[in-house]
Amino acid sequence: MKKIIIASLFCVLSCMEDKKGPIPQIRPPSVDNVSANKTNESEAAKKWLIKNIESYFRTDPGNMDKAMQNITTRDYYNYKTDAMNVDIDVDGSLTLKEFQDKWRMKFDVQKAGIGVGFLITGQDWGEIKVSKCDLILEAIDDTYLFDVILIDKKYDVKYPITVSVIKNQSSFLIEDILQEVPQSD
Repeated sequence: MKKIIIASLFCVLSCMEDKKGPIPQIRPPSVDNVSANKTNESEAAKKWLIKNIESYFRTDPGNMDKAMQNITTRDYYNYKTDAMNVDIDVDGSLTLKEFQDKWRMKFDVQKAGIGVGFLITGQDWGEIKVSKCDLILEAIDDTYLFDVILIDKKYDVKYPITVSVIKNQSSFLIEDILQEVPQSD
């Protein structure tokens, strides 16, 4: 299972376009090969991610769109907004094919979470908490990939996601989320 996740992450990075040049080099996190500064930086990214995910779900429903914009890159915000609205009868919504054509060069469109919300696939939630947030990979360009599990004890649901976080000035932003949509029987 871990090999599939890591292979998917490499696919995500290989699909991302970097305006500054080639795709960043990747190194697995390790105390042996990551400087103390990088270790502190990845720990700061982890703390930021946990705090901002949990804070997002405490946001007033009328302000959730703005809250999402504040913690994501502009590209990811636009991508996820398109994914949530695929084949919905609203202005600007795309068909599945249009969505895939528009975003396939930048994101793994198979893991977009089409038709479901930001971070979780459920429409309702009680109190969302981060139960797991493990660093999977660290890229030299200050991008960090985390294996995250969100839990909602009220509804007894777990939401596994993989989140890419990028350094942004003195903070971080969510750059991508790999999100599976549960299949009904």
